[in-house]
Amino acid sequence: MKYYDKLVFELSREGRTGYSLPANPWSKGAETLPAALRRSTPAALPQVSEVDVVRHYTNLSQMNFGVDTGFYPLGSCTMKYNPKINEEIAAMPGFQRLHPLQPACSVQGALEVYYEMNKALAAITGMSLFTFNPCAGAHGELTGLMIMRQYHLLRGDVKRTRVIVPDSAHGTNPASAAVCGLEVVVVKSTPEGLVDVNDLKPLLDDTIAGIMMTNPNTLGLFEKEIVEIASLVHACGGLLYYDGANMNPMLGVVRPGDMGFDIMHLNLHKTFSTPHGGGGPGSGPVGVAARLADIIPVPKVVRSSDGTFQVVGASEKTAGQVSGFLGNFGIILRAYAYILALGKENIKLAGKLSVLGANYIKESLKDAYKLPIPTVCKHEFVFDGLINDGAHDEVHGATTLDVAKRLLDFGFHAPTIYFPLLFHQAIMIEPTETESKETMDAFIEVMHKIAAEAAQDPTILQEAPHTTPVRRPDETRAARQPILKFGDAAV
Repeated sequence: MKYYDKLVFELSREGRTGYSLPANPWSKGAETLPAALRRSTPAALPQVSEVDVVRHYTNLSQMNFGVDTGFYPLGSCTMKYNPKINEEIAAMPGFQRLHPLQPACSVQGALEVYYEMNKALAAITGMSLFTFNPCAGAHGELTGLMIMRQYHLLRGDVKRTRVIVPDSAHGTNPASAAVCGLEVVVVKSTPEGLVDVNDLKPLLDDTIAGIMMTNPNTLGLFEKEIVEIASLVHACGGLLYYDGANMNPMLGVVRPGDMGFDIMHLNLHKTFSTPHGGGGPGSGPVGVAARLADIIPVPKVVRSSDGTFQVVGASEKTAGQVSGFLGNFGIILRAYAYILALGKENIKLAGKLSVLGANYIKESLKDAYKLPIPTVCKHEFVFDGLINDGAHDEVHGATTLDVAKRLLDFGFHAPTIYFPLLFHQAIMIEPTETESKETMDAFIEVMHKIAAEAAQDPTILQEAPHTTPVRRPDETRAARQPILKFGDAAV
């Protein structure tokens, strides 16, 4: 272990400090915290110099992996590069220093961003209107289902309490439905990885509120029967919900609204290049077809007849309110900058290049990794572990987890593993459109090297990673018995 790999508490020395502040003139009198709110003993904070603090946090930042440090082929999550122009625009003082409680007349520029972003997303997706209130993708899913349920309730159709979810769906789909008080009904996939229309038909009756789908689906395959599926669901009185997690390859090529979807969410932190991971902030705006426009959550931004922008609140038909204000403005602003930078002429290149990259990697690696569905994919694809003799799930003891861990030694983040659950040794890869051919070639070369190591000496993989500060933590124990403090220090 390097010296600065130590915890900041281990660097602490009694009496050492990294700052010197003048006495606070407001610390006496009424401004003093009430006794009931003050600690009885000082907080057990580390006592370190400024240089130790700087080195400690700089060292921690260098241990992290992200899209700015290397290739992040995380299937189903679209971890694309975040252009720095987005950050510069979001940091402009006129945007950065706003407060959500300012009167509308003082934030006209920000409200115009909401309004114009709404128009841009509507054009891209074929929806009529968006709400930006949801703060993440799963939050958007819940919001979309609230809209779906409110639509049926307003019509007095109280029996529609079931939602159909494909067996290949993202795990958040059934979870969101359950949180919304809806019963989940699973529709099976065909051997080709698509929704089984024959299995769907018997599920459709007057209790179905709708269906949740991702297109392309979680296997990276386009649902070719989507027009028939939409017709069948609409015929039984249900609505179609589009999970926008996989919208990236569709940009400028196909619109969910044109496929027949009534409600959808977008992950701005995926498709539109805003920061992703680390707990947020995210943004999951929800779009609806014209007949559902009155039901979207409030508040929302409208343009008055005099050209000014206003924030509108209560509505009799609305599905409610899902956040305190208008959502994560800084994230929406970054995504808007990305859309303007590409323009309608170039945004379609994002989808096409992501599809090209995924198929290039898939075809280059199918000689070493099992490809359960050998067809053209969209933005991502799924292997089912390393190629073997067909009698075992593992090749000489090397598992999908071992492959993922070994990748870290070569400076690549691991792809998504063991998902979707349709395949026992799933390896899910998505390159995104921002990766160069040289980067993809380097990844392909390393994946072939790992396959060769698995056959020659699988212990190399089983003991990987060899070069990272933390190797193979007990993830189950970390989740169930987390250690949240250093030693006996009180927090």
